[in-house]
Amino acid sequence: MSTPKWEKVLWKKQPFPDNYIPEDAFLSSLRKNPNFKPYTYWPLVHLSIPITQHLATIFIFLSIFARLKDYSLDPHVLIFVSLGCFMLGYFVWKVLRYTQQSSKNNGKLAEHVRADGMKSFKSFILIFLALMSLSPVLKTLSAATSSDSIWALSACLFLLNILLADYGSSSPVNQGRPERLTSVLSMNAAISSSVVLASRLSTDLAVFALILFSVQSFTLFPMLRRRLQAFNTKKALPVQVLLTLFLSVLSLVLTAPLSATVAYLFLFILFAITFLAPAVLVWAQKYKNEIRGPWDVAVPKVN
Repeated sequence: MSTPKWEKVLWKKQPFPDNYIPEDAFLSSLRKNPNFKPYTYWPLVHLSIPITQHLATIFIFLSIFARLKDYSLDPHVLIFVSLGCFMLGYFVWKVLRYTQQSSKNNGKLAEHVRADGMKSFKSFILIFLALMSLSPVLKTLSAATSSDSIWALSACLFLLNILLADYGSSSPVNQGRPERLTSVLSMNAAISSSVVLASRLSTDLAVFALILFSVQSFTLFPMLRRRLQAFNTKKALPVQVLLTLFLSVLSLVLTAPLSATVAYLFLFILFAITFLAPAVLVWAQKYKNEIRGPWDVAVPKVN
């Protein structure tokens, strides 16, 4: 009696062990890089823009803190700038939100915009008053701690914020869902670092101004950035580029008078992340060699 031919199926009972594979057919289904999609340079540069914006925001915040600490920046000016940035960001947020909706029921849409605007304004007033009332407490938070410990703790928290930040877009599929844990941890790390730094300032008004600016920089701005990324890519790309250039130049202008060495180092970091890292990734693609074969876990084909 001849031995039946082996078939690579699971539903049929065959006189072969479960791990049997014919010697001449072992490498017949070998595949290299079956799911590989090569990257191109400029789309990778575009994807690195949120990282550049985030780093520039951190350096802007640190420069403002240094100026508040040495009394070269009036806290009143920072408060008015923060309020102006909030109004501008809120306007852009609403434009991005409602331009994606249908033009039908314009009356109901306008009524909804007014109601939503009043709700957001009330929330902002509550946050404003809460920060103002907590400023005297935050100023004495680290009175018994040395400055070296404060700088080290702040650096670690900002590093955690950079590593855990969500650099993706708020696509329509993900809207309405809760934030990912890494995004929440990143925001908490940035706010905690801001509170620790603000406790080294000498006046309650300076503490309030810095915390208000940190809330906008590390809580509200990332939300606006993700919404802008999720907008029509072709229309939003020039805005993304201009925003990145503005934040990068502003961070360098604010950092250079404080320390030229830090400014040059930051310039190199921005250039490396935005332009060098995508080039290295494109160059390294030629070394990718993913091998798939009969030894992998079977993937069922479902119609």
